[in-house]
Amino acid sequence: MPLGPWRKKKSMKECLVATDDGQAGAGSLSKAAAANGAGLPPPPANLRPKLVFHTQLAHGSPTGRIEGFTNVKELYGKIAEAFNISAPEILFCTLNTHKIDMDKLLGGQIGLEDFIFAHIKGLKKEVEVYKSEEALGLTITDNGAGYAFIKRIKEGSVADGVKVISVGDHIECINGRNIVGTRHYEVARMLKELPKDENFTIKLSEPMKAFEMFEPRSKGAKPAGENKIGNGRGTLRLRSKGPATVEDEPTEFEEKAVKKVDDLLESYMGIRDTELAATMVEVGRDKQNPDEFAMALDESLGDFAFPDEFVFDVWGAIGDAKQGRF
Repeated sequence: MPLGPWRKKKSMKECLVATDDGQAGAGSLSKAAAANGAGLPPPPANLRPKLVFHTQLAHGSPTGRIEGFTNVKELYGKIAEAFNISAPEILFCTLNTHKIDMDKLLGGQIGLEDFIFAHIKGLKKEVEVYKSEEALGLTITDNGAGYAFIKRIKEGSVADGVKVISVGDHIECINGRNIVGTRHYEVARMLKELPKDENFTIKLSEPMKAFEMFEPRSKGAKPAGENKIGNGRGTLRLRSKGPATVEDEPTEFEEKAVKKVDDLLESYMGIRDTELAATMVEVGRDKQNPDEFAMALDESLGDFAFPDEFVFDVWGAIGDAKQGRF
């Protein structure tokens, strides 16, 4: 039986890293970034990748062109400039579809021909929920700029019974406490620790909805059914700190391993975070045994205080992916 994702191991540091990044990565702590060559200030504009991306507001807009960004916050700033809106209005972005499709959520990589759709704040709502079970059935992620939002709602769960709570909703307050800027794993913990058999209030901001008549409105966009991000020529990898880099597309091993580790993150911690999963796969790809992997993971991501059972399962998932067992 898992001991739970919130147990602190004695070797872990007591304090969590302050929130200043996220999905880009989403879930990348500054220590993890440093382990991947980050921790440096963004490079001058003239040294950044000379890549141009097309973008639209998901609920409908003309097409804009953006370039010269190196992380998600800068990306949101460029989109905001293109459409004369405030960057904090952007909740999250999807690739190649205007729909609220969590399988197409922008993470730490953008295919060089991907089309970016920005979802902005729409209706605000305040909901009172009776917590009849220990788990609410919510999976939380974040947008890379301080907004935690709902990525999945488990069918038949407490949250599923509250029909005004929807996938894509940004969580702004819990019981009157403003949580803007709080990392997604902290929000998941706060929701988990709410007392059972009591009411709580949650303030949400949902994405502005697109009319169904609006399909991807550029021949540069890919078909909605294509889940794989990238175009066969490479991707732009965004980091929370340090320069963005153009890399080859993920290998089949990386894709399968990241997906499995992301599933484990949801199972143990109630979060989805492909960039965090990718960081863990990168840490484990050349390790020879689970003890070596656990030590490396503790060094680079120790602030998460992952339980031993989770670390062991992640090691197994990486091994299975290497052997092609799924």
